[in-house]
Amino acid sequence: MLLDSFLSFGLFFITALAAVVLFLFLYALVTPYDDYKLIFKDNNTAAAIGFGGAIAGLSIPLYSALTHSVSYFDFVIWAAVAMLMQLIFAFIMTRTKGKYSVEKLIDEGIVSAGVLMAFISISIGLLNAGSMSY
Repeated sequence: MLLDSFLSFGLFFITALAAVVLFLFLYALVTPYDDYKLIFKDNNTAAAIGFGGAIAGLSIPLYSALTHSVSYFDFVIWAAVAMLMQLIFAFIMTRTKGKYSVEKLIDEGIVSAGVLMAFISISIGLLNAGSMSY
């Protein structure tokens, strides 16, 4: 019994981690700027804050899916929904043009734009998680 519980924990935990890793890859594809270059080479705080918020914004509904799913397959489906919602949000937000261009502001390292992106990502994650709590 204990071994079954530990194996279930491992399966769900590893799947959740895999979802986060996949999200890290897909998020970088969805945003029009090079997140990893901005963060690791250019030391761009705005990009790091925005990216961190996106990770938190995904982790919140993943937690909800972990606690409310009735099966492993159910969790995988809700994890995919959580990723899709965050990626759609990131795509829309980073394509805004004009004086409120998140792409331009983050690329320039404007920290307030990164903070806003992070908090909106977290808010989307909370709404996503709440919607999953059927």
